[in-house]
Amino acid sequence: MIKVEHLTKRYGDTLAVDDLDFEVHPGVVTGFLGPNGSGKSTTMRIILGLDHPTKGRATVKGKRYGELRDPLHEVGALLDAKAIHPGRSARHHLRALATSNQIPFSRVEEVLGFAGIDSVADKKVGNFSLGMSQRLGIAGALLGDPEILLFDEPVNGLDPEGIRWIREFFRSLANEGRTVFVSSHLMSEMAVSADQIIVIGRGKFITQGSIDSLTATAKGSVFVRAADHPKLLDTLRSHGAVVSELNDEGLSVSELTSDQIGRMAFDAGVVLYELTPQRASLEEVFMHLTADAVEYGSSGVRHEQ
Repeated sequence: MIKVEHLTKRYGDTLAVDDLDFEVHPGVVTGFLGPNGSGKSTTMRIILGLDHPTKGRATVKGKRYGELRDPLHEVGALLDAKAIHPGRSARHHLRALATSNQIPFSRVEEVLGFAGIDSVADKKVGNFSLGMSQRLGIAGALLGDPEILLFDEPVNGLDPEGIRWIREFFRSLANEGRTVFVSSHLMSEMAVSADQIIVIGRGKFITQGSIDSLTATAKGSVFVRAADHPKLLDTLRSHGAVVSELNDEGLSVSELTSDQIGRMAFDAGVVLYELTPQRASLEEVFMHLTADAVEYGSSGVRHEQ
């Protein structure tokens, strides 16, 4: 288990992490979400002992990372896929890690094969694509067969096959009872990969829960197809609904329930062909939760070049 307690980190006048509290449990894939500059990477670095907190603490299996006797056997991590000496081969990189942690070279061959890079194991890492580097980083994280794994943006640079592979990889790790903690900005991927979500903004905890619980409590919309879209549009807007026209397909209605829309259509004499509630997506929930925590946002004004 990973536990973060009242974690605070300052860099000069910048407050990167602000009194953060959460737990990451084994047996599930936990997604770690937040806008750019929200403190995700800093939090992960503190968990791994690469940065020291200003206040509070982060522990793995009840201990600070620096207190672990055999850290690579207990915690595996991928934070920066390109943070490897470019002149080394993938095999030599993993063998160096194995030697320093009393891991047999046979394990190096196992993780190379599992990550799908055994055929390029003797090539220099500096010539690897980002996707190949990600796979090497994953191999390194698995080298000590740890119970706890942390990944920061692990699908960057992967093709669709690689993304599917890593999704199934996360699931298999969680099914083995391991703790899997994944930071990502890809909402669509987290929606299908993660069981639990932790959301932070400006270094502060915002919410935590399952995908279903987060989307179930959010306001969704209702998809409507009718015989007379213009008449229904006027009726709904006169009752305060937010309505978007979806070309000739129908209407997307917010701020009203499907029951309310049905009654209004009946009173207006408009025949309905379809009336379907739409649950909010994880991306919509995330945008709503972090609306006040985005460091850099668009003004919505487009400037010609």
